[in-house]
This record gives sequence, structure tokens and C-alpha cells, in this order.
Amino acid sequence: MRRKIRWFIALALFAWFWFSLPSPLFNSPCSTVITDAEGNLLGAMIADDGQWRFPFGSEVPEKFEKALLQFEDRSFYRHPGFNPLAACRALIQNAQARKKVSGGSTLTMQVIRISEKDKARTLLRKVIEIILATRLELSYSKKEILALYTCNAPFGSNVVGLSAASWRYFGKTAESLSWAEAALLAVLPNAPSLIYPGKNQEKLKAKRNRLLDRLLISGKLDEETCRLAKLEPLPGKPYPLPELAPHLMVRASKEGLKGKVITTTLNGHLQQQVAEIIERHHHELKGNEIHNAAALVLNVRTGNTLAYVGNTEKEGDTNNGNEVDVITAPRSTGSILKPFLFASMLSDGDLLPNMLVPDIPTQIAGYVPQNYNLSYDGAVAARRALERSLNIPAVRMLQTYGIDKFNYKLKKLGMNTLTNLPDHYGLSLILGGAEGSLWNIAGMYASMARVLDNYSRYNGKYDSRDIHEAIYAENSAGKKRETSPNPHVNTELTGNSLLDAASIKLTFDAMMEVSRPDEESSWQNYSSSCPLAWKTGTSFGFRDAWAIGVTPSYVIAVWVGNANGEGRPGLTGISAAAPILFHILSLIRKSETFETPYDEMSRAAICRKSGCRASAQCEPVDTLWIPKSGMKTAACPYHRIVHLDKSGKYQVNSTCEELGNMQHVPWFVLPPAQEWYYKSKNPGYKELPPVKPGCIEATRNMELIYPKSVARIYVPQEIDGSAGKCVFRAAHRRPNAVIYWHLDDNYIGSSSGIHELGFNPLPGKHLLTLVDEEGETLQQTFEIIGKSDAK
Repeated sequence: MRRKIRWFIALALFAWFWFSLPSPLFNSPCSTVITDAEGNLLGAMIADDGQWRFPFGSEVPEKFEKALLQFEDRSFYRHPGFNPLAACRALIQNAQARKKVSGGSTLTMQVIRISEKDKARTLLRKVIEIILATRLELSYSKKEILALYTCNAPFGSNVVGLSAASWRYFGKTAESLSWAEAALLAVLPNAPSLIYPGKNQEKLKAKRNRLLDRLLISGKLDEETCRLAKLEPLPGKPYPLPELAPHLMVRASKEGLKGKVITTTLNGHLQQQVAEIIERHHHELKGNEIHNAAALVLNVRTGNTLAYVGNTEKEGDTNNGNEVDVITAPRSTGSILKPFLFASMLSDGDLLPNMLVPDIPTQIAGYVPQNYNLSYDGAVAARRALERSLNIPAVRMLQTYGIDKFNYKLKKLGMNTLTNLPDHYGLSLILGGAEGSLWNIAGMYASMARVLDNYSRYNGKYDSRDIHEAIYAENSAGKKRETSPNPHVNTELTGNSLLDAASIKLTFDAMMEVSRPDEESSWQNYSSSCPLAWKTGTSFGFRDAWAIGVTPSYVIAVWVGNANGEGRPGLTGISAAAPILFHILSLIRKSETFETPYDEMSRAAICRKSGCRASAQCEPVDTLWIPKSGMKTAACPYHRIVHLDKSGKYQVNSTCEELGNMQHVPWFVLPPAQEWYYKSKNPGYKELPPVKPGCIEATRNMELIYPKSVARIYVPQEIDGSAGKCVFRAAHRRPNAVIYWHLDDNYIGSSSGIHELGFNPLPGKHLLTLVDEEGETLQQTFEIIGKSDAK
């Protein structure tokens, strides 16, 4: 029985011994640490308990290890966690001094004591430390134990661990410490209170120098190195940690990386340069009460983030929303989405680059878009409309393409801020009616460029599905990309894409023609210049200024504005954001061009005047490369055969002229409303000759510009409270034509030259009738609504 009891006690003691070691040994919160791709520190966030405690690192710098072992535990690699000789020596020394002068603890025992934090240091605790230290040696290697001590030892004030101490006291990594610095940090955990600046300097210096002497005696240092090390000064006031990517650090902390070392994809040097550029321009912008700006640089091939400046720096006690990470904040997009519509319509065969798009006064279901310059071109090539960022052509293109379809395409490309139904945004989607983040939109542009990059690398094969998301860290939700941006797509690419390579190339070609700021206006004249496909955007009320540029290797995205949404005069993409974009571009100049994907293109006869596929009546005709999908677009609808008399001065037909006396001439003819504005901007436009008197006119000469069919119109009051007027507009092919206006069969006036008439109809439905002097009649119904119906 006694034997069983002894076995039971032995097993119980062994079980207690085996399971006595806490797991994990250290569970204190750690600082969030962020580094660039090379491991250089960009910043750190203090731990939740107010300590600067960097996450565990398994490597111990050689100098610090030698200094620490020389000072604390020269038998570290020989004892099993407890050193009897050292314990006996400590007992003798303490007895002789009649006070505690030596503890006799090994480094392993100190690891146990540090893990137990504030427990009383009694003889019993010493025995327990010896037992737990022995147990620790059974589960951890010597190197691991050394790393545990290095990462958790106190270094004075609120600094814990060698890495944090190296940065706080010397402003460098632990691997970069000199012998003097390593020796000082080796003695510090033994008496951390000595580090306070301006106090105990001589005691701390003497302690460091004694350790340096011991290193010299043991052969770790030569005499010259030891002498020079002793001349090094002690650290003064703690260094502030770098703050080169504060917004990215906060973002990563919120996205599950809190308390970890975050190795980002950032280029540390570029990050610092971009941050300096943002501050330099911020200094100028704040004169106009513009306080916030952000910039993002992405690598096209990998999707990796190279620079991430989430906002401007805070100035003193003034808070202008500088803590907001604008890169992830949803903001009104302005015109920044127009290239995606252009590329989508090209890719789907709904558009050709030079195809004419109407640019006339437009009202669609109560929505009245306006061009930035408040003028109209009548008709403009789609490519030119994109270059000049014209709003009315973009709205009409979206109406043709379909809001639902475009909304779906944007979501698939990665715009995850579109949380409402397409009807909620309507046609304003293309002009800033929706919100997007700089992060998503920059990633979407990078995806387009990546399609062309993959096309050139993989012999015409590419796949842009699921690769729109940019990456900022190798340990974030998406892994750091080294080569292929899609884990599902490597060399066996499918050729499938949301946007085909040919359409993307033609879109970038159009974006390259956007006029650059004044200082960049002659960029083509310099061999070192960098071609850039770029686009700006300005939101309604001058609240958001965007500029995004794309090269075959990089995407640069810039936002400028106020985080609180306050608009400011002059806050436009071209004046506020573009200068920052081109300043950043100057850092990464690399003269390269996008490869043309001829395998996805066809040579087609294109009408030079309309930009459509040429019909038999078109002249002149150009042979151009277009996307293969563009072959299904309709032939030119604007060229037609016009029958003229022998003199060529009049239009005729068989009712008034013999066929033998007619000339049959191809003629470029725009609809009346488009023609009215187009001819003022295009002096070469030839209007149709008048119809010969006596002939029956077959061509429609008159068109109502406003209102359109079944329009519902609200007429607001003037500032003085008087009833406002509704201005109706029409266009006529004949410059001197007179139009007679009738409302509900009642004559209300006439117009000639510029056909505009203002009046104030009563609420309700009305019939507007226009009659010219030749008797051509045009009718349109509309409704005037009251104030209550307009809400």
C-alpha cells in the first residue's frame, strides 16, 4: 500500500512538474509594428497596456548575446536551467556582505521570473523558479530561451524587449547596435531605473564599461574596440519611433494584424518621398482651406502597394480630420469612372474610339447634366469626350450602355462601395453620383494595366478576374505577390477578361492625350519623359479632387479635399490633385509604353467624320485598328446621298427635277440640334443646301432641344419672389428660319437665329407646337409640376 502511495505521489509530482509551465509563457499585449518590404521600420503602435513591447522575434543579435551572457550567465549553454555553483557563490557573497549583492539566477530563471511579473521574491519563489527553469529547458532550446529573455526583459520606463529598446534609445535596429550600445542594453534589465535621462549617468556608464572590460578579458573584444566603445556617449532623451505609414498601420491593426510585425510591400524610400510631396503640396493647399490629401502607388504586375500615404500630417493642436485614412474612405468619384465606361463599351462592341456622341443640352427623366465649361459641341468623338472629360457625352453613353450593366461591371472590377441598387445612382453614376475609395479605384486601374502586362508576358493570354484587390502586406488577407497576381492563374491563362486587352489599350491611348498641367505641357519633347495614361475627377460642389495615372509598371492615385466634406473654390482634379500626381511620377520615371494587342484587333474602314464603320457613302475613309468586338457596330448613319440640281445650290427630288438634271452627292448630315452646336465649333462643317422652291421637303429641319418628350418640369421662384420662367430651346437647319411657338394652340411668340423662348406655363400638362415659315410642324407634350410634386 505504501509503495502504491509513493508511486502515486511520484506520478503526481511528475505531472505537476510537467504541466507546471504556463502556456503560453508570455501573454502580454504587443505593439503593432510595421516595416517596409526590406524589413526597415516604418512605425509602431504602443501595446494596449501602455508598453513599447515589440512582438516576439526568434533571432538575437550576436553582439547583444555575447554581452548579455558575459554579464548575466556565462554558463548559459552548459547548465540545465539552474547553476548550483552560481547559487552557492551568491549565498556566500550575500552572507559576507550581510545584504543581497548577487542573486545567482540563470537567464532561464530570469525568464521565469519575468513571466510571473509582480510575484514576491521569496526563498520559496526561488525554489519554484529553479523547478520551472528546469522544466523550461526541457521544452525550449537555448536559443529560444535566449530569445524569450531578449523580447521580454524590462529596459526602463515603458520599454520592454531589445527591439523596442534599440529604437527608443538609439533610433536603430538591434542588429545595428555597436558594442557600447549592446553592452549598455545588456546591463540595463538588471537595473532598468538607471536609464532615466539626466540621472544616474555615471553609474550606468561605469556598469557598461565594466562589462566592456570583461568582454575584452574574455577575448570578445580587442583593446582598440574596447577603448573606442568606452568613448561612446550614453543615450539621452528617448527617440520617437518612425511614423512613415501611420494610416496603413492603423488599418492593418483593424484588419486582424494588431500586435504583430507587419511586413508590408512598401518601398520605404519611396514611401518617405511621397509623404514629403504630400506635405509640400499641403502647405500650399491649406492657404485655400484645403487640409487633406492622400496618395497611393501600386505595382501593376503584382498589385503590391509601394507607397501608402493616407492623409496629411496633423499640425499642432489643430484637427482637420488628419487621422482619417482617406485611401479607404468612400468619396464621390467625380469623373474618375469615365475610362471604365469607355473601355466597357469598346469591349462589348457598343462603341468605337472616334464614334460621335451627342453633346447638346440634355434632360433625361429630370436629370440635367452640364459640361464643366457650360458649353456644347453638338457632337464629339467619344475619345475626345474622354480626353476633355465632357459630362453630357458620358451621360448619353451610359444611357446607351445601361446603368444596370455598368453597375454590375464596376462591382466585378472591384468597386465594393456600390451598396445600393443601380436605380439609386441613376445616370449620375458616371459623374460622381456614387462613392468609391482610392484603394478600390486604384486597384481597378491596376487591373486594366495588368491585363496588358499579362498579354505581353504570356503570348496574348490573360485573365483579369479576381485580381483587382491591391495588396499591402505579405501577412494580410491576400499574400504578397511576387510574380502572378492571381493564385489561380499563372502561365495557363485563359484569355477571359471583364475588359479585353484591345479596349484597354485604346482607352489608355485616349487617356494619354489628356492635357497635362502647365509645367508638364511639353513632356513629349524630352527623351526622359514618361508616357502616362491619366484621368482627373472633381465631385459636385468642389469637395473631392482626384487624379489617377497609369504606366505599364505603376499606378499612381491621388485624392485632395477636406475629410469633413467641405467644398472649396478651385478644388479640382486638374488644379489640386494633378500636380501631386506628376510630382510623384517624377520619382519613378520609366519611359515605357503599353504593347498594342494586335491579335485582338481588326483593321477596319472607318469614316473619318463620324468615327463609325464606313458606309458606302462615307468619304474620306481611314483604315484603323479597332477591337474585334467593334466589327459588330453599325455603319455610319450620318452620311447619305443628297440630290442636288445642276448648280449644286439646291436640294431637289423627283417632284421638282428631272433625274437627268440631278447630282447625287454624299453628304455628312447631323441631326438639327447637334448640327446647331457642331457647326460653331467646326467651321469645315457643310450645311445642307436649301430645298429648291417648289420641291416637297423630305428632310426634317427642326428639332426641339428642351423639353424632351413627356418631361416633368418644376419652375422655381426668382430670388425676389416673383414667378420664374421656363426657357425652351429649339434648333433649325436654316440659319435665318423663323419659328412660331404655340402653347396649347395659343400663339406665344416667334424666334429667329437663336431659337429660345422663355415663359411661365401654369401647372399641368401642356402641348407645345412649333411651326416654321415653310409650314414644318413639331409638337411635344410636357408637364409643369408644383413645389409639392417636386419634392
